[in-house]
Amino acid sequence: MTDPTSEHDPRRRIPRTDHLLALPEATAAAERLGTGAVRTLVRQQQDRARAGDLAPEDVPAALVAALTTRRSTSLTPVLNATGVVVHTNLGRAPLSPAAVEALVTAAGYVDVELDLATGTRSKRGLGARAALLAACPAAEDALVVNNGAAALVLATTALAAGREVVISRGELIEIGAGFRLPDLITSTGARLREVGTTNRTHLLDYARAVGPETGSLLKVHPSNFRVHGFTAEVSLAELRTLADEQGVPLVADLGSGLLTPEPVLPDEPDATTALEAGADLVIASGDKLLGGPQAGLLLGRAEVIATLARHPLARAVRADKLALAALEATLIAGPAPAGEYVRADPEALRDRTERLAAAVDGGAQVAVVPHPGRVGGGGAPGRELPGWALRLPEVTARRLRLGEPAVLARVHDGGCLVDLRCVPPAEDGVLAGAVRRALTGAGAEPSRLEPA
Repeated sequence: MTDPTSEHDPRRRIPRTDHLLALPEATAAAERLGTGAVRTLVRQQQDRARAGDLAPEDVPAALVAALTTRRSTSLTPVLNATGVVVHTNLGRAPLSPAAVEALVTAAGYVDVELDLATGTRSKRGLGARAALLAACPAAEDALVVNNGAAALVLATTALAAGREVVISRGELIEIGAGFRLPDLITSTGARLREVGTTNRTHLLDYARAVGPETGSLLKVHPSNFRVHGFTAEVSLAELRTLADEQGVPLVADLGSGLLTPEPVLPDEPDATTALEAGADLVIASGDKLLGGPQAGLLLGRAEVIATLARHPLARAVRADKLALAALEATLIAGPAPAGEYVRADPEALRDRTERLAAAVDGGAQVAVVPHPGRVGGGGAPGRELPGWALRLPEVTARRLRLGEPAVLARVHDGGCLVDLRCVPPAEDGVLAGAVRRALTGAGAEPSRLEPA
């Protein structure tokens, strides 16, 4: 073993830390990642050289390469080639360019609770509230919290803690990750008063349950399943009559996030229709079909919204400045990507898919096949969105996931299906390159560095 004190030891030629930190690329990366992260990368390359895995003269180039691939977060950008628009595992709805710009603006100091004209404190989220009311005029007032579950918890706590929430048994659903609405509701101190049966509930069932202990009537859209056959449910308009007779608030949890009807999804509920049908309060999600950031949207009668806003829990579940900024931009800028993907023209998708097939030149390994897309995220269950996909050998799915960029396709019936519905057209060339590499196995197992 070479004596490290010997002048002939190659380890003595390893560049010094201060010299490596002074590289222009290292200086620039320090502003993006932080000095500590850059120092860690410097030590890693020096250690590789000391172990003999890297020639001393190659340390600077290896450092520059490592700095280029290092991200400031563990989150990896993914091309969604599944055909599922609101993909929960991929962060649900992608933000519009306007919303991304709003996030950057809000990242610094902003007047989130300040009136610049007077220099005094103002109410939080006024811009997002105004944008919501403009997009949904049927609502008298609106409140934004950090997600849909928080919106339901706040509404139940403020209106029915220690009292009963009357709900149909057919609407006691389980949402993502094993969370069940009954557990969520009872965690607030409210008591569930279940009425009807799984498949059939009538107005008389609600009427028999309502009494002095009733805090609210709750109607939940069973967004992630459908019951067919011998079924019956009570409409919001029918419940409105009962709510007026008994003097109790009527709450509708829609989940999906539509503020107005969507022609492509005629069975999906929306806030405007629910409010016009008589709901005192409507709950929806900002990061589903609305296409915005994670947020719980509460819209309805002014006095009900005021009751919720005054409750101490409202502070615990309030939305941060980033969500408020992105939500406002989403509402003002027009159609978000999620809406465009839902309404994508099947023939246009077929043309793009055929061009992708020609670009990858995979021969018998590839085929253009019909592939129905899905809304996802609990929206429009059972509703198919006509489309097309590029069918590849199943082995390519893993290669696509681990490639650069990462591409998530659908594995189905022994094949890998690449659906372009949720892939921006500007990324078609990038996707073609990823598919070509996956077909040949090139770069199938790249190393993924840990974030700073």
